[in-house]
Amino acid sequence: MALINASHPEEFILLGFADRPWLELSLFIILLITYPMAIMGNKSIILVSTIDPCLHSPMYFFLTNLSFLDICLTTSIVPQMLINLGSTNKAISYVWCAVQLYFFSMMGSTECLLLALLSFDRYVAICRPLHYTLIMNQRVCFLLVSIVWLGGITYAVSEVTTTLQLPLCGNNKLDHLVCETPVLLKSACGEKEVNELTISVVCIFIVAVPLCLILASYASIGRAVLNIKSSEGRKKAFGTCSSHLIVVLLFYGPTISMYLQPPSSITKDQPKFMALFYGVMTPTANPFIYTLRNKDVRGSSSNLVKSIFSSK
Repeated sequence: MALINASHPEEFILLGFADRPWLELSLFIILLITYPMAIMGNKSIILVSTIDPCLHSPMYFFLTNLSFLDICLTTSIVPQMLINLGSTNKAISYVWCAVQLYFFSMMGSTECLLLALLSFDRYVAICRPLHYTLIMNQRVCFLLVSIVWLGGITYAVSEVTTTLQLPLCGNNKLDHLVCETPVLLKSACGEKEVNELTISVVCIFIVAVPLCLILASYASIGRAVLNIKSSEGRKKAFGTCSSHLIVVLLFYGPTISMYLQPPSSITKDQPKFMALFYGVMTPTANPFIYTLRNKDVRGSSSNLVKSIFSSK
C-alpha cells in the first residue's frame, strides 16, 4: 500500500478488446475450455510422476516442477482475463495488479530457468550416460531446482519493484487483458530510459542466457545422437528431446518478442496475444506434448486409469 501515491491510481482500467466485442466472446469461450484442460493436464503429469516408481527420475522430477509452474502461471492471469472478457467491468485494483505482476513475473522467469535445467539434464543423460546417476543425484536435483526458484523470485522482485516505482502521472488505462511489465513501462511518464535499460539487461540475463544454454546443450546432444549406432537408441533420444524442444519454442518465441525489445516499440495488440499464448496456450499444450510423445508417460497414465477403474 505504501507504493500508492499521487502518481499511482487506486485502480487500473484494462481495456483489453473492448472495441471488439465479438473477439471478447470468442476468447472467453476459448479460455473457458483451455483453462480447465491446462489445470487437469498438468495435475495429471504431477500425479503420474509422483505415483509411478518408474518415473522417479531427475527428468520427471523437473517435469513435475514444470507442470506445477504452468498451473501457477496460467492461474495468475486467466481468472482476470475471464473477468475482463466476460463482463463490462474492466477495473483491477492497484494492489491486485501489483500482486499479479509479481506472481506472473516469478512463474515466467522461473520457467525460463527450468527449461534450461531440463536441457542440461538431457545433455548429461545422452552425452554423459555413464556419469548420469552420479551427476544428477537427488541432492543435486533438489539444489538445482532450489536455485531455479530462487533465481525466478529474485528476478520478479527486482523487475516488478522497479516497474512499480515509475510515475504514471494519473494514467490508469492499460491497453491489455492483464497487468504485465512491458505495458506498465509503456504507460509510465517522465524519464524512464534508465529503468527500461535496467529491466532490459535483467531480461537478457533471465531469457537470453538460458536460451543460449539450451541451444548449446542441444548442439552437443545432436552430435552425440548422430554417433549412436542403434537406430532404436537414436529414435528414443530424438523422441525425448523433441518434446522438450517443442515446449522451448512455444514458450521462448512469444517471450522473446515481448521482453527483448524496447517497450516503446511494442504494438497495440501484441501484449494481449502474446500473454494469451505463453500464459494459456503453452501451459495447455505442454502436458499433451509430453504425454503424446513420451512412451513412459503414456504407459503410466494408462496404468493409472486402469487401476482407478478396476478399483471401482
